[in-house]
Amino acid sequence: MDQSNVNQQSSVDKEVFSTFHNKVHFWGRLTMIGVVIMTLMLPAYLSYVLGLHPGWAVILNGFIAYGAVVIPLWIVEPISYYPVLGVSGTYLAFLNGNIGNMCIPSAAMAQEVVGSEPGTEKGEVTATLAITGAALVNTTVLIVVILGGSAILGILPQDIIDSLAFVLPAIYGGVIAQIAIEKPSWGVIGIIFGVTMNLAPVPEALETFLAIVFTVGAIMIINNIKGKNKKS
Repeated sequence: MDQSNVNQQSSVDKEVFSTFHNKVHFWGRLTMIGVVIMTLMLPAYLSYVLGLHPGWAVILNGFIAYGAVVIPLWIVEPISYYPVLGVSGTYLAFLNGNIGNMCIPSAAMAQEVVGSEPGTEKGEVTATLAITGAALVNTTVLIVVILGGSAILGILPQDIIDSLAFVLPAIYGGVIAQIAIEKPSWGVIGIIFGVTMNLAPVPEALETFLAIVFTVGAIMIINNIKGKNKKS
């Protein structure tokens, strides 16, 4: 294939992906707006139909207390997760939730398996398919647990129930191990900041977020220093 055919094919691929993104934005915004409306329907029903409205002062105080912790995450998380998830993966991840403990690990592992780089078109499609699969499995498990969770927990040994607290650390450990195999120094940096945030007097809701920010920042600084040393 000569260079003109390669350029033509690349142009077609970009046009196809642009069309794909336009559809993703349309359906993504539509579903997000629908979810927001559905989320507000229950409190609206409780407040204005059943007359259980607590008063705007209580709601405002609660929002300020909660927002003081999570508003920075509303801004930073989409920006920090986007390189891995892409456009379609971002919509799916924030629609399904469990981004840090389900979507990101699933996307990262799938990209590793198929050999796609984050931030590429192939990486975005891979992340989207991985998140979709993870969401379907998660929903199926949730349905089973919701319908029969009490009965299942009732027959499980106490040791197994106690071990469930280690599921999330095991997921993060697997992701760190996956990265550390190729970049051992990155794995060490991630472990150091993870342990530091866990032991430091940091709100639990911010531990993972700060560990990610400091890890990424430290890696970027180290890579910049190495790049400057190589040029010199």
